[in-house]
Amino acid sequence: MAYEPRPSNSLFDMNPSDIFRDFGRQLFPQMPESTMKSDIREYDSTYVLEAELPGIEKENISIEYTNGVLSISADQSTENELKSDLGRVIHRERSYSTIKRQFTFDNIREEGITADFNNGVLKITLPKTSRDNYSKRIEIN
Repeated sequence: MAYEPRPSNSLFDMNPSDIFRDFGRQLFPQMPESTMKSDIREYDSTYVLEAELPGIEKENISIEYTNGVLSISADQSTENELKSDLGRVIHRERSYSTIKRQFTFDNIREEGITADFNNGVLKITLPKTSRDNYSKRIEIN
């Protein structure tokens, strides 16, 4: 995805946060997007989380569920090298990045969590437990 600045008629038209949010992309237009786009659907007995991780290998993805927090991290590295006909390196670029996201769930049966990775989309199914196990009535003194 290429950097595309937002159109503006004047400096007074701009939101200051827009300037700083895009600052890195103005300096480094080839900088990879470091976000993980995700969707979470709730069904009667499960949550299904889908996260887009294009260009990342399955071996470089880590998923953990600890104390009600689902953590997803993915490492990506890219190396480009151009050589002349004589084999001398005339241009070399490297890029390494880590993407991390965390999601909070309060009623998950940990032993039933499953994950699939297909065509750059990570799909995690989180089975629910009964909310009765997590609720406690608190008496007021």
